[in-house]
Formats: sequence, C-alpha cells, structure tokens
Amino acid sequence: MEKWIIGVDLGGTTTKLAFVSLYGEILHKWEIPTDISEQGKYITVNIAKAIDAKLDKLGEPKSRVLGIGMGAPGPVNFVNGSIYEAVNLGWKDYPLKDLLEVETSLPAFIDNDANIAALGEMWKGAGNGAKDLVCVTLGTGVGGGIIANGALVHGISGAAGEIGHITVVPENGALCNCGKEGCLETVASATGIVRLAGEALAQFTGTSMLQDVMDNNGKLSSKDIFECANAGDQLARETIQKVCRYLGFGLANVANALNPEKIIIGGGVSQAGVQLLEPVKDWFSQYAFPRVRESTEIDIATLGNDAGVIGAAWLVKSYVAE
Repeated sequence: MEKWIIGVDLGGTTTKLAFVSLYGEILHKWEIPTDISEQGKYITVNIAKAIDAKLDKLGEPKSRVLGIGMGAPGPVNFVNGSIYEAVNLGWKDYPLKDLLEVETSLPAFIDNDANIAALGEMWKGAGNGAKDLVCVTLGTGVGGGIIANGALVHGISGAAGEIGHITVVPENGALCNCGKEGCLETVASATGIVRLAGEALAQFTGTSMLQDVMDNNGKLSSKDIFECANAGDQLARETIQKVCRYLGFGLANVANALNPEKIIIGGGVSQAGVQLLEPVKDWFSQYAFPRVRESTEIDIATLGNDAGVIGAAWLVKSYVAE
C-alpha cells in the first residue's frame, strides 16, 4: 500500500488540507474554515476531525498516512513545533506540534507558512529542484522562505526569511505592523501598493484611471493598479515602477548575502506576471553584486495555493523514514 502524506496550510480564514503522494502529487484536497474563537483552541481538533471524515469517506485506513505537515503563520520553533506568536489566531508560545499529534495520532511537523511555500516551489514548482532558493510571497503582507543547500534556514529564533521586514525606505517610511517603519511589506504587499497609489492620487492634479476606479468602487485593489498601468495610465505605471524598484532593491540585498540560484515570487500580487517580473529584474540588476546578478534567476511561482500543502508534505517526507 503506497503511503500518503497529509499537507496542511493554516490560514487565518481557511485551512487547506490535502492527501499528497510521496512523489508530490495532490491526490485529494479540500478546505475547512479556520475557527479562531477562544484563541484558536479548536483549530487542531477541527483539522483532526476533517482528516478522519475524509479518510472515512474515501474508505481508507489511517495506517495509510505517513504523517502530517503543516505551515502556520508566524515564527515557529522548529525544534519543538511550537508557535512563538500568531497574532491573528490568538496564539502565543502555542504547542502546535504536540496538540496536533495528540489529536491526529500521527507524527506532525510544523514550520512557518512562507517556509513551507518555499519547499513546495523547490520540490514541484518554479524552483525546479534548485537547492539554493529564496521564495518571497506578496500578499496582504510580505513573507519569505530561504532554502540553502536543500535545507530551510530557520535562524536562532525561527525568524529567518522575514524578507518583508527588510528596511527599504530608511527615512519617512510608513509604519509596518511589526512596529518598524519603511519595511518592504509597507511598499510591496497588496495593501502597500494600494497605499502608495492612494498617496500618489491625493497629490495628483491631472486625470487618472485610478480616480475613475476609486469613484466607481469606492476603493482600489492592487489588481486595479496593475490593470490601469497595463492600460497606459501614467500614475499607475509610476506606482508600479516604484513598487518594483523597492522589491528589486530588497531582493538584491537578500541575494547579495545568500547568492541563491533562484528567487521565486509568489502570492496574490505575483499574478501580475511579467508586468511585475520584468521591472523587478531590471532593478535587481542595478542593485545586485555582478556575480550574483549573473547567477540568480528570478521567476514567478507556479503552484499558487497548492504550494503550502505540497511543501508541508515535503517536510514529512524529509523527516519520516518511508
């Protein structure tokens, strides 16, 4: 009987689950709401129930499952599988691995969600097997995962790869959720891009498609800004160029320190594709050390929402003897 691995991608709103083969193929996937009530105390119970219900529906025994891997938000203590802090879930020094093993009766392996996405892209996505890789996710925030010589870099307190909190605006930068000012997250996340466009629009005296979108919808999205830029709107183009400059600058500094083979850009903002990728590459080339520039390939992630569950499965495959 071929063993299965359970991959779990824990989010603040939904939790994605999948049965994954030892070769990284998703066999079955589904999702459940994330219950954050009472400081997230029901999350592990709900995951265990969802797994048992799916196995029962498929007529499969639990003995078929090799283990469970999970990507969770916030810094993770990889040694004991606890979460240092996940503000959106109400967790602090939360023994996630222990609780998950008790509820599921399976060996569990926990890591940060951005790290897990990086593993997924390395194994089955745009990383294409590269063993020195940086993955940056541009969503509501900016996350990052670093893989060196095929292994995740965690750092002394689980905070390695916090690319979103590299300072790229050293003076008069916007306040970040982390408490610092001028973080990459404040200018390259979906919310940061919208903020930059809004600030530019407030000072603009000409006509812009961005204003039309704002008047019609009452708000802007990062997708709106990319679409307006693609349609030729000058203000939107200037905003995107500014975003790409900050991102290229931040990634160049990461690459200068790590000399990765590949940098993979994922998250919702990455759906802009070449419209984001090409200017980021241009700015990266300006800021990167020549040898780093020549040896580093930058690409868009290919796994989308599946990166987390596939990366979580890789975690189990790596640590549990088949």
